[in-house]
Formats: sequence, structure tokens, C-alpha cells
Amino acid sequence: MFNRRAALAALASLTLSACGQNGEGSSEGSSEGGTVGIAMPTRTSERWLTDGKSVVEALKGKGYKTKLVYGDDDPKAQFSQIEDLIKQGVDALIIAAIDAKSLNGVLQQAADADIPVIAYDRLILGTKNVDYYVSFDNEMVGRLQAHHIIEKFGLEDGKGPFNIELFAGSPDDNNTKYFFKGSMALLQPFLDSKQLVVPSGQTALNQITTLRWDGPTAQKRMSDILTNWYLSKKVDAVLSPYDGISRGVLSALQSDGYGSDSKPLPVITGQDAELDSVKSIIAGEQSQTVYKDVRQLAGAAAEMVDDILSDRTPWVDNRGDYNNGVKVVPAVLLQPKSVDKTNYDVLIAGEYFTADELK
Repeated sequence: MFNRRAALAALASLTLSACGQNGEGSSEGSSEGGTVGIAMPTRTSERWLTDGKSVVEALKGKGYKTKLVYGDDDPKAQFSQIEDLIKQGVDALIIAAIDAKSLNGVLQQAADADIPVIAYDRLILGTKNVDYYVSFDNEMVGRLQAHHIIEKFGLEDGKGPFNIELFAGSPDDNNTKYFFKGSMALLQPFLDSKQLVVPSGQTALNQITTLRWDGPTAQKRMSDILTNWYLSKKVDAVLSPYDGISRGVLSALQSDGYGSDSKPLPVITGQDAELDSVKSIIAGEQSQTVYKDVRQLAGAAAEMVDDILSDRTPWVDNRGDYNNGVKVVPAVLLQPKSVDKTNYDVLIAGEYFTADELK
């Protein structure tokens, strides 16, 4: 896949354009390639701001105009925004859904207007009117997080038991189940052998989700777990699927006295290599994150749009694994990378952050 798209690496040096402050933005391309509507889920996450800007830049580089909107975690607002983009006559839609199941009606409007739809990073569920999906290998994300925990504790050498608590993403985000499935594929044998123990007993996906991936929500849940289950125990590890959740978990742990020589912080995983979390990793707080270069994801989405609007069949590398409940959606999957204190310089080498930014 990466050999096929080696040119995407050039996106690393692009200067990112700014989006609007009212949830909407636009950017004019240099040719008449058409206009692409881009619907992103939130501006509260550094990651999604980078995605929006990167998609705009990638499309501008191919000569397209863009209309960028942010739904600010409100599914109804996102529905209305997409409806407006359709009325404005965009030629294609790139959508990172807030609620994976809430867009059926508006995507029927897109289909009626002959507007192709690409699901961006989050698969849109319950509709035949999504044409392609671009994302990272989401199960691999979970596997990388689990592998970090396994390696840190020497579980494959029979060490244990260690106390672990599990966190998952938003229940309305289809990716949540893939991250969890990937993690559990590696962690379940150690839970079965009691090398890993979950004192709270909260191990089912519906017990550990975090609505809207919200850090304060995760912080409250972690605080409740500490109060109810850890009066005479210590937490050794926390499986966290996303850096914002990880920072919430970390705040709860530090408020409970973790982070001292006598009560060291547990191993805490993450995802998205957000700046604050990378700094936390360097400082020895959060343990790991999963680096997903969203500039490459933006480039893959832009290439797919260009193929569709140029009457070429887009190249995909997965035609069977992403069933949205109505159809199997052909997908392009990029590969994530685990980052910890030993290799965070990969972010500098890839120009994702500068050395000064990480100080």
C-alpha cells in the first residue's frame, strides 16, 4: 500500500491552512477541479483540527475548492451541515461522522444528487450511500497498545499478576469496537491466565466506553474506580484508546497520589500522538501513544476524490472487512506506529512536530 502511495510522504511538508472559527471554513483551489465538502466531528481535539486542515491542503494541491465544516460533537448539527453542503452543490463529500448511525437520511440526499461519499477514519453505518472508506488499520492500533503493555510487564515470560483497568472510545464511533477487538486479541490470554487482573470487573465493551472520547468523562470514571476498587491496591496499567482519554485518566491518578517514588504511575497507552501527550511521554507520565500520520490519511482521501471525479476507479486494499450493516465498504487502510519514550524522535524525523515543540 505504501509503495503504491509513496507520493503521500510529500504531504509532511505542507503548510496547513486555517479553518473558520464558527465551525465552518473554505479554501479556494487554483483550478476548476470542483468543490469538495469536508465534514469533521469536533474542534476540541488537536487531531481533528489537523485532519481538517490537512484534507483542505491535500485537495488544494490537486486543484479542488473545499468547504470545511466542524460539527462540534453535535450529530444533529453535523447532519444539517452536510445537508447545507449538498444544497450548495459540492461535487463530493468527505465525512468523519460524529454518530456513525445518524446520517442515513442526509446521505440519501447526497445519493439523489449523485454526490459520492467517502467515510473518513470513521465508518458510516446503516446506509448503502457510502462509497469508500479511508482509515488506519484500527485493529492494529489496539494491538500496538496491547503489545506495549505485554512488553512492559514481561507477560510472555510468565510475569504477573498485574492490575489493569480498561477504557474504550465512544459507543457511537464504529472504530471503538475495532480498537477494543485488536487489544483484546492480545490481552485476553493474560486475563484468562490471571497474569492481568481487572479489580473493577469492568471488562465488557459496554462497561468501558467513553462518550465522545471525552477526557473529563474518563477522568471521572477513573476516579470512581480508584475510590471503589483501589483502597488497598495499586493500578499497574490502564488500556486507553486515545490521548485525550489518557490525559483524563492521568489527572485522576495524579489526584490520587500516583506519580511519586512510592506510588509510581501505571503504564498508560494512547492514540493520535497529540502534542500534550507526547510531551507527557517524554516527561515519563503517559507511557505510549499510537502515531497515525493524518497528513497521509488526508492525502489518501484526496487521491480517492480525485480518482472518482476524474472517472477513475479508486485503488483500495480491503474489500471484505468493513461491513456497515448494509454493505461492505471498500477501504484503504494506512499503518499506524507505536511511539514511546524510546522512539518519539520519529515524530521529529517525519516533521510531525519540531524539536522545539516537544521541549
